Amino acid sequence: MTKNNTLDVIKKHNLRLTKSLGQNFLNDDNVVRKIVDAADLDKDTLVLEIGPGIGSMTRELAGRAAGVVAIEIDKHLIPALNDNLSEFSNIDIINNDVMKANIDDIISEYKNKYNSKSVRVVANLPYYITTPIIMRFLEEVKGIDGMVFMVQKEVAQRMVSGPGTKDYGALSVAVQFYCKPAIIFDVPPHCFIPQPEVHSTIIRLDILKEPSVRVDDKDLYFKLVRASFGQRRKTLVNGLANAGFLRKDKEQLRQIIESMGLKDNIRGEVLSVQQFGELSNLLGR
Repeated sequence: MTKNNTLDVIKKHNLRLTKSLGQNFLNDDNVVRKIVDAADLDKDTLVLEIGPGIGSMTRELAGRAAGVVAIEIDKHLIPALNDNLSEFSNIDIINNDVMKANIDDIISEYKNKYNSKSVRVVANLPYYITTPIIMRFLEEVKGIDGMVFMVQKEVAQRMVSGPGTKDYGALSVAVQFYCKPAIIFDVPPHCFIPQPEVHSTIIRLDILKEPSVRVDDKDLYFKLVRASFGQRRKTLVNGLANAGFLRKDKEQLRQIIESMGLKDNIRGEVLSVQQFGELSNLLGR
């Protein structure tokens, strides 16, 4: 294992961390090692690291994987990254916004370069854009086997929560539609420079070969999910009737919901991922 040198690199390059980019760099060797352990890497794995910062975790990833592609949005960190990672020949640094980069092309190019058989994403995500990044990888990017993210503790709880709990919502359903999520461990603020105001959690997302539920129309499924949680205090019938995208009146909605063996005054927050799928298919027919 490589020695954590976060503070040294920050001082050497006189770095000023950008709050708007959510920059909090890990400064704990044990946490870095445990995150990389959770990624389950070997020499046949290509790692896509989002937001490497100054490369503290990148070094550990490179020691275990076939290759690491580090995508960093902040151009001011690139010199420090290049310097800190100069001893490694299996790291490629891309200065780009992960929300704008062509991830499929990047994966294809570097999977070929390193002759890797699997692809995993590892990231200490900026908390202000956590959900859009995760959903982009789940919905748009192909060929990924698993992802390990550091996220705000509350967001991790939402991703693993089940029906009827206070944390269960549209994000829970979306994540569990595409993958099997598992909380690995929590990370306290003192493990970072600078210290964030929130607690963090490492979550592992194992991508399913097929979605966890078969749906006829995926767009309808997610519209249905968003409408069901958009007004949590309303019944499912009222929430869907007000959504505006269904050509069904309240009576028709009641009949469909009751045909599933559910009460007509049920709220969307108690439906499982599978029940949302069944309802979506019935509404679309």
